[in-house]
Amino acid sequence: MLIALAAMFLQQMFASVGKVLPAVLAPLVIAELHAGPAWVGVYYGVSAAASLVVQMGCGSFIVRYGALRMSQVALVLLGGGMAVAAEGWLLGFGASAIIGGGGAAVSTPSSSQLLYRVSPPRLAPLVFSIKQTAVPAGLLICGFLGPAMAAALGWRGTVLLTAVACVVFAVMLQPLRARFDDDRVPSRRFRLSDFRTTIAAVLKARDLRGLSFACFAFNGVQSVFTAYFVTYLVALGYELAAAGFLFSVVVAVAVPCRVLWGWVGSFHVAPRRVMAGLALGMAGSVALTGLFTAAWPVVAMGLVGAVLSATAMSWHGILLSETARLAPAGNAGTVTGGVLSFGQIGALLGPFAFSLLLRLTGGYGAGWALCTIPALWVGISLLRQRPPIETVIGSGTMRPTRG
Repeated sequence: MLIALAAMFLQQMFASVGKVLPAVLAPLVIAELHAGPAWVGVYYGVSAAASLVVQMGCGSFIVRYGALRMSQVALVLLGGGMAVAAEGWLLGFGASAIIGGGGAAVSTPSSSQLLYRVSPPRLAPLVFSIKQTAVPAGLLICGFLGPAMAAALGWRGTVLLTAVACVVFAVMLQPLRARFDDDRVPSRRFRLSDFRTTIAAVLKARDLRGLSFACFAFNGVQSVFTAYFVTYLVALGYELAAAGFLFSVVVAVAVPCRVLWGWVGSFHVAPRRVMAGLALGMAGSVALTGLFTAAWPVVAMGLVGAVLSATAMSWHGILLSETARLAPAGNAGTVTGGVLSFGQIGALLGPFAFSLLLRLTGGYGAGWALCTIPALWVGISLLRQRPPIETVIGSGTMRPTRG
């Protein structure tokens, strides 16, 4: 379990770096290409659309080739997408969003399939939360090192070096394949009906449907936060290095919080209640973020950003472990992909809506205000929902759910 956790932690960290680095370097790219900040939302919207398609259809590939092999494929595609972005033209960024975004989308379903197979069910929320700390770890790397590397190598050199690192780590995972892909089913074939089957599987079950809607809201807020927070601070008058540093500091809060929420969900409070609290916390902190002005003290901005990070950046382990627990045996990757596909819809609509409001209003406040609505709705819904005494999983198998 520890070997699998370490491997999946590192691959998730690389996926996080590849996904967030364009947002950190966005002010430099915007200045060079003479583009508007709304293009950042377009880039992440396209990336989310590619991720949506991939996550709905990746289940068969994970079953056929194995979770570790598909983790390698994800890293190679991510590196290739970043290399295309280094060309420095708008169509290249579009191709990068499709290739890299689609590739990175495989990493989480693959790691869920592998980790749930080797983790004790009782510890699953904690194990998944530890693995998911790789995401804020990747954000920390981007925030601290991204601006410094860009100053030394230029933004193109920074992107290319990161792309090479992704491919190198994919090769380093190869010795583990025989050990962790021994459950693959080579006869499994991909069918177009897999898209419909995956979505139907999560919509028919009440608990999975609720997790899907929560993932939609949470991922939408997270995507807006990662895509626009640095650019937002720069628009308020901060230097890029200072904005990147503050971003890294607030994101650092998510690392212990992810483990904390996993520990609480494993031993003390039902995961549904934990997610409700996170939803309400992110709704309030997003609303306050929209009120930032240049007159706000940096400490106050940091405190609000820390709460936003502790909620919008820290829900993954709880939600993913619950998804894997409710999935039919051997299909954790497929069901996770289905739930995450709703999250990708949120990640698609969130930045697009934010960029549209930015273009229409000329300010960031309306976009942040919009993000509060789905998070608030999910938090209230989770608090009001009464869990069933038992849940049907797979064919005839019953597992109890905790209230």
